Amino acid sequence: MLDLSYSSCSTFLMYGSHLQNLRIGIHKETIQLIKIQNEGRIHTILHLSTNIICFIILSGYSILGNKELVILNSWAQEFLYNLSDTIKAFSLLLLTDLCIGFHSPHGWELMIGFVYKDFGFVHNDQIISGLVSTFLVILDTILKYWIFRYLNRVSPSLVVIYHSMND
Repeated sequence: MLDLSYSSCSTFLMYGSHLQNLRIGIHKETIQLIKIQNEGRIHTILHLSTNIICFIILSGYSILGNKELVILNSWAQEFLYNLSDTIKAFSLLLLTDLCIGFHSPHGWELMIGFVYKDFGFVHNDQIISGLVSTFLVILDTILKYWIFRYLNRVSPSLVVIYHSMND
């Protein structure tokens, strides 16, 4: 038979309130986990939208601020043309060694990791190492092509000085 005494009812109510408290706790934890996941997604969307806005602003400035860019370009060309071929070759060698030399991959890993993180991706050493290795090879190839193609037409003596300094 079913015993509905005071002690059995209070025990039933006590278990019922524990069960209700457990359900409320699970519900609160679920809401907290959803909030945490949504915050990560919101940060990713904010990073991406910020980068797009910065790109649009810089693109607009480069299109609308054409007069300032022409002045800056003419100043840079005048400065570079006044340098001797030896200083140009030294500067080119220094720049390429700093950017593509054997000691630069750690710096590239830091920069690519920063950009990778800025776009909201999770840090992954294998992907960053792969990007660094392929990016440096592509950059090295482009610079060598530019040196042989463009500089050979502008100043063949600069190419000769560059080769002698590089060896």
